[in-house]
Amino acid sequence: MAGGTEAFPDLGKHCQHSDCDQLDFLPFKCEGCHKVFCLEHRSYKSHECPKSDHKSRKVIVCETCSTSIEVTGKGEEEEKMVLQRHEKSGDCDPRKKKKPICPVRRCKENLTFSNSSVCKVCQLKVCLKHRFPADHACRRATAAPAAARGGGGLNEKFLAAFASRNGKDCAKSGRGSSSTTPSVKAY
Repeated sequence: MAGGTEAFPDLGKHCQHSDCDQLDFLPFKCEGCHKVFCLEHRSYKSHECPKSDHKSRKVIVCETCSTSIEVTGKGEEEEKMVLQRHEKSGDCDPRKKKKPICPVRRCKENLTFSNSSVCKVCQLKVCLKHRFPADHACRRATAAPAAARGGGGLNEKFLAAFASRNGKDCAKSGRGSSSTTPSVKAY
């Protein structure tokens, strides 16, 4: 059956699902079986496509080195061949299997890209629980407060200036008292 209407015979296509045969003016072509379907039957599941996994992505994990390998649209036999190629390539190293752990004493957290942080002071890679210098006994952080106490006059100067105000409002000091009334009144 050709698509379209009497006036436009090439317009649209009929759904190739066995139970449908609907004329669709915006048909969908399946990338697996290359047949044309309507909106209702366009998914792989709805028309039971035999080649539904032609673009599927799957990740297999090497048991020797814990490396993840992406496999695209291949069967189990081909997956085994990909693993064998990986093992023979020289990239498969059993020493890679052990993941790094947090160097803080008694912490056994595995360090991954999403749960690790590098200390800005000592450049040590630690877990998120120990990301602050005080939490992982940072070597430079313990020396920094002592140096700040010895030569840290800024904090002391601020406190001295704050104490010398004696409760005076900063905005009113420095202005002469004038008896003129403001030009704008606020209500």
